Amino acid sequence: MPPAPSPKTHYPNLVVFDHPLIQHKLTLMRDKTTGFMAFRSLMRQIAALMVFEVTRTFHAERIQVDTPLEQTTGSRINAQITVVPVLRAGLGMADAILEVMPEARVGHLGLARDEKTLKPISYLSKLPKHLNAGPVILVDPMLATGGSAVAALTMLREAGADDLRMIALVASPEGVTTLGEHHPDVKIYAAALDRGLDERGYIRPGLGDAGDRLYGTT
Repeated sequence: MPPAPSPKTHYPNLVVFDHPLIQHKLTLMRDKTTGFMAFRSLMRQIAALMVFEVTRTFHAERIQVDTPLEQTTGSRINAQITVVPVLRAGLGMADAILEVMPEARVGHLGLARDEKTLKPISYLSKLPKHLNAGPVILVDPMLATGGSAVAALTMLREAGADDLRMIALVASPEGVTTLGEHHPDVKIYAAALDRGLDERGYIRPGLGDAGDRLYGTT
């Protein structure tokens, strides 16, 4: 089977992390023999590693701070960060991001996929006010057809967000393309760009249903 196209040449809205530590952990997650406790831990570890690059473009102001010995110049992020996981699998990554950025606010979006139409169905939207006060990070482990991501980003824009980016573990070319068509200014950060989708809309080779594997409901 042909490999997925190169993200650098085909998908300007996508950043794929090729770091060997992330790839090592992702390979363990793909393994069908990996149990839910290890799967959950690996997801958190990868999310924590990815967030450093995802936040690289956050604006920081220079401030003066007094150390125990003298005054020096440091940096402070002066915007209100919001993390928005797509339920339920996104929670597994959001928790790790919040450990790195405990000052961030949290919103929740509930989107289920109709298995016949593959279209997203919204069942929950609980978001902080004033989403335009700073960057908003949408979190969902799987970017498959792109329908749920497009719907989630549209909901965030309608709620006032104007600085958006997305973190996923595994993305498909179809999902990246769809998201780029609807939200071309949103950068996607992923640990892998897989080959494509099967007839059921599942990413291949993928890692299975992230929510089921995360919570042991397979």
